[in-house]
Amino acid sequence: MKRIKILIVALLAMLPCLTIMAQVTAENTKSAEKELLAQKIVNQCANIKEGEFVLVQGGVRDMELLEDIVANVAKKGGYPLLTIGSDRLDRKLYTEVPAVYDSRPPELALKIYGFIDAAIGIAYNEDPNLLSDIPAERFATQSQANAPATELFLSRKIRQVGIGNGLYPTEARAKQFGLTYEELSDMFWKGMNVDYQALEATGNTLKKVLEAGSVVHITNSNGTDFKANISGRKVIVLDGIISDEDLKGGFTATQVYLPAGEVALAPVPGTAEGKIVVTSDFGSGVEAKDITLVFQKGKLVSMTAKSGIERLKEVYDAFAEGKDEFSFIDIGINPNVSIIPGSKLACWMPAGMITIGIGNNLFAGGDNKSTFGYSFHIPGCTLSVDGKILVDGGALVPVKK
Repeated sequence: MKRIKILIVALLAMLPCLTIMAQVTAENTKSAEKELLAQKIVNQCANIKEGEFVLVQGGVRDMELLEDIVANVAKKGGYPLLTIGSDRLDRKLYTEVPAVYDSRPPELALKIYGFIDAAIGIAYNEDPNLLSDIPAERFATQSQANAPATELFLSRKIRQVGIGNGLYPTEARAKQFGLTYEELSDMFWKGMNVDYQALEATGNTLKKVLEAGSVVHITNSNGTDFKANISGRKVIVLDGIISDEDLKGGFTATQVYLPAGEVALAPVPGTAEGKIVVTSDFGSGVEAKDITLVFQKGKLVSMTAKSGIERLKEVYDAFAEGKDEFSFIDIGINPNVSIIPGSKLACWMPAGMITIGIGNNLFAGGDNKSTFGYSFHIPGCTLSVDGKILVDGGALVPVKK
């Protein structure tokens, strides 16, 4: 979680003592930052109230921050429940637990989701390719079995704050994106420390344009040329804060993904037409290059790629109904996250990033409840609504209020 480095130059005779002092100062700074972040997550992002039950999830790597979050929930008069995960455990649950148990009812999740008011989670996965060799059928079976728990989570409008949003810095993720760990970490923390009031204002301005629009058009020099009808569709602004006003809304109003900064909507079903080209995708655990997605009458009719498509197709084929429906369009609006030229950065919130999805789209205000949901990030796009350009070549265009 560290983002401050301290450099001390001193006389040689004093160096050992000053080095210790520097380490203590750095540790104190890290601890203070984590405490401030925990306060913000609990008080603003999750808007925890006295008497609420709060599930807190994460990994050993972030134990101090998790402890701070738990303590701050308790300071608000809430009841925290902390659970810990790891790559090692995630893998053992597939390699050592028999597949026969994949289809059993989610009894524990049903009990937990039956009483909690909010869930706060920190991404702990270190290796993006951790489960790339696990049979896709197991994921599909588990997703189907867990559907009742998901339905309960949605129906009870449980507030959710997720820290990571596809950008949490790890050595493996940095290598995947073609970045150094320092570059990725710097990008993550800049994204976390965005001006949230300005972010909300940007999101609301885009929301007005989209809500008043009829046809969205996405193009890209890579061959993308796509249109969909958005008339009368609900627009979701993911600004990183759950306000008291948001608490009065439905599930989509009480979801936070950090670093924040997205505007999302689900187009009119059956209207998606055209071609989407994705230069690089890591979502299946194996990189697929130059994916071409063809949509007709709102459904995916063709998915090809120059390389690496086999694992993605295996995962896609393992799931059932609803997976082929074009589901959402997401526009990144966080000005503190920029794509470094030459990198393969693929995440949601960089200002001007366009993300599209197939399958489940409940987070974007849609009604596709498929147990399959998949997203594709497409940097460098131009997006217009009824001819009005909102994103130009991957850059967010300022919109007059």
